[in-house]
Amino acid sequence: EVQLVESGGGLVQPGGSLRLSCAASGFTFSVYAMNWVRQAPGKGLEWVSNIDRGGGSTRYADSVKGRFTISRDNTKNTLYLQMNDLKPEDTAVYFCVQSISGARGQGTQVTVSS
Repeated sequence: EVQLVESGGGLVQPGGSLRLSCAASGFTFSVYAMNWVRQAPGKGLEWVSNIDRGGGSTRYADSVKGRFTISRDNTKNTLYLQMNDLKPEDTAVYFCVQSISGARGQGTQVTVSS
């Protein structure tokens, strides 16, 4: 059974940073590309970032490019999202999503507010 558990969210002031983690289990993590998506209050899911299975290729939504960095540690079966220069519009529940199946975790709340 695929399990994805996100953590690291919280309340941060504009301009601050957070590092999200996603612990994966129940599948061979290293053979799947992974994604981060988010859902702001009252809105649909928004794709944020993608990383290939080896970690050598990454992609970002224009809204986060230059501020967020996706990475992974296949030895720890963990996906990361380093978020810098956070803005109020980054407020959302963040989910990690396995490519192909679309399986995702329960999400972690990120709130950017002064």
